[in-house]
Amino acid sequence: MDAMTTPTARKVLLAAPRGYCAGVDRAVIAVEKALEQYGAPVYVRHEIVHNKYVVKTLEKKGAIFVEETAEVPEGNIVIFSAHGVAPVVHEEAARGRLATIDATCPLVTKVHKEAVRFAKEDYDILLIGHEGHEEVIGTSGEAPDHITLVDGPEDVANVEVRDPDKVVWLSQTTLSVDETMETVDALKGRFPNLLSPPSDDICYATQNRQTAVKQMGADADLVIVVGSKNSSNSVRLVEVALGAGARDAHLVDYAEEIDEAWLEGVSTVGVTSGASVPEILVQGVLEWLARRGFEDVEVITAAEESITFSLPKELRRDLRAEAEQKVQPSEG
Repeated sequence: MDAMTTPTARKVLLAAPRGYCAGVDRAVIAVEKALEQYGAPVYVRHEIVHNKYVVKTLEKKGAIFVEETAEVPEGNIVIFSAHGVAPVVHEEAARGRLATIDATCPLVTKVHKEAVRFAKEDYDILLIGHEGHEEVIGTSGEAPDHITLVDGPEDVANVEVRDPDKVVWLSQTTLSVDETMETVDALKGRFPNLLSPPSDDICYATQNRQTAVKQMGADADLVIVVGSKNSSNSVRLVEVALGAGARDAHLVDYAEEIDEAWLEGVSTVGVTSGASVPEILVQGVLEWLARRGFEDVEVITAAEESITFSLPKELRRDLRAEAEQKVQPSEG
């Protein structure tokens, strides 16, 4: 067979890290442990994380997902999602005599605390994020009179502040680093004394997953991102892949959603997943590709992740109390 007809070697570039971040892992385990500890049903306000498979799996175990706190019957348990909620939601839960478990990602909680602190110091806070995203709604609720949402660099011209010398920016944790800094640069053009937060608000997991995609993007004809369409960080990964030089990139929830036409003329496929995606879905994509000749898998490692977060304090308290009760010596 001559060089003109030799089939091109097919391979997969598999991003690492990918999938579950520490905040998502904590939130999902919190729902599972709550179901074990208290029994079904356990109510969850909004999707615990933005992933169809995770939500369906937890529903089968007895979790009931609601849009508003008022939908939870009085006296029940409600879990707040990893994206965080505004103080008014905690107040609603108290009025409904609901027991709460707060599964907000600690990195989102950090942004909430920054918002409260800067509001107390009477700063105008410019929150970079996407309108309507649950995380943005929760953060804005911490200091509604001080926060102005800035939805991308094109929104900068509309920003009005009381004192251009007393302005700080914060951001939604799941944005792309490049997108955020583009907005920050535009804001600094208008407000040269704009203050940056004490630490970078973009979450480490979002950064690491984007870095891995950038490293493989230029070498991939096609990048498949496993994740749901309402997952901000998953949607960003598609954009990052295209920006890094991938010829084509698509977001899928499951392997069955991949269109075989995407493989036409493709020799290298990049695969990654958003921070709310369990590994079983990635394995499904790899198996789907292997059946079509993409059996050679090369891992592209951008960072090692070792961060873990402890379970929500309310859940830890009850699990600890139960464990202590079990070791109490019996009377006799």
